Amino acid sequence: MTDAAPASPACPASLPEPPYYAVVFTAVRTEGDHGYAARNERMMELATARPGFLGIDSARGADGLGITVSYWRDEESIAAWREDAEHTLARADGREQWYASYALHVARVERAHAFTRPAGA
Repeated sequence: MTDAAPASPACPASLPEPPYYAVVFTAVRTEGDHGYAARNERMMELATARPGFLGIDSARGADGLGITVSYWRDEESIAAWREDAEHTLARADGREQWYASYALHVARVERAHAFTRPAGA
């Protein structure tokens, strides 16, 4: 497989054969938008254009808990994304106003498999 675009809300990201890396961001949002949606859209534009970006899966519950998993070719790609100037500002804004709490985990994916039900089945 080749580098993938972001998944649709109802379809997991299509990813290459491992190994690759997963960055798991789990967060609880604060009340209100406060510019979050626009900044999130901009971060998606930037991340998907970065070398080494493979795809993303994301879900958020009504209670504000969200989990976003971004997939990257290697640790260098993750480090370059972390150092992006706009991403650095967004992280600071997140701590200041958008997140009540969050956790970040970086993992190397060694094995992966997927299933898609055939249309009409």
